Amino acid sequence: MIRTIFSAVYIFILVLRTAPRLLPMQKLAETIPPEEKDRLVHKTPDWFGKRMVRVTGSKVEVKGLEHIPQDRAVLVVANHQSNFDIPVLMGYLTKPIGFISKVEMKKIPIAAHWMELMNSVFMDRSDRRQSLQAIKDGIETLKAGHSLVVFPEGTRSKSGEMGEFKTGSFHLATKSGVPILPVTIEGTYNILEGNGNRIRPARVTLTISEPIYEEEYRDMDLKELARYTQNIIQSKLS
Repeated sequence: MIRTIFSAVYIFILVLRTAPRLLPMQKLAETIPPEEKDRLVHKTPDWFGKRMVRVTGSKVEVKGLEHIPQDRAVLVVANHQSNFDIPVLMGYLTKPIGFISKVEMKKIPIAAHWMELMNSVFMDRSDRRQSLQAIKDGIETLKAGHSLVVFPEGTRSKSGEMGEFKTGSFHLATKSGVPILPVTIEGTYNILEGNGNRIRPARVTLTISEPIYEEEYRDMDLKELARYTQNIIQSKLS
C-alpha cells in the first residue's frame, strides 16, 4: 500500500512538472516538418513514460526495436493488459506516437493537452457516428505522417489473456496505406490490475514484430487482417 500511495503522488508530481513544457510545444511553428515536430514533442512523453514505470520498481525488456520503420508513419497494433501499457509504449517504443484513446481522457487536465500535441484521436465508443468520425480523423493523421497506437481489443484484459481483436480499428491501416507494426505487451497487468489495484514491481516485455506492409495486407479483408495481426501478437506471449 505504501508503494501504491508513493507512486500515485510521484506520478501526480510528474504530470505537474510537464505543464511548463506545454506552451513552448504548442507554439511550435506549423512550418516544421511533422516528423521534426513529433520528435520535439515526444521528448516529454518519453521522459514521463520511463519515470512512471520506474517509480513502480518495474523493469522493461524491449525486443525487436530494429523492426520499427523510422522513415514513415505506422499504425502500432498492440494487446492491452493494463493502464501501464500507455506509459510503457511512450517511454520504450523509441518512435513518436499518438493514441486512439477513449474520449474520457479529454477530461484529465494537462494530460489531455499532451495527448492532443501527440496527435492522439479521441473516440466515444458509445456514439457510433462519433466513432466513425474518429476513425476518419485517425486515417488523416496517419496520412499526414503521424504514427498512432490502437488497442483492437477495445478494453484492458487485466491479465495475460487476449480478447478478440475488433476489425474496425484496421480501417486505419487499409485506408491510409501505412505499415501495421504488431507489438506484444506482456506483464504490465502485474504492476497494478493483477494485485487488486496495488502497485508492485513487475517484469515487463515489449516485443516488436516485423511490420506488415500494404503489399502484404491489401488483399486481406478486415476479419482476416485482424486475425492475422492478432496471431502474430499472441505468438510472442510466453
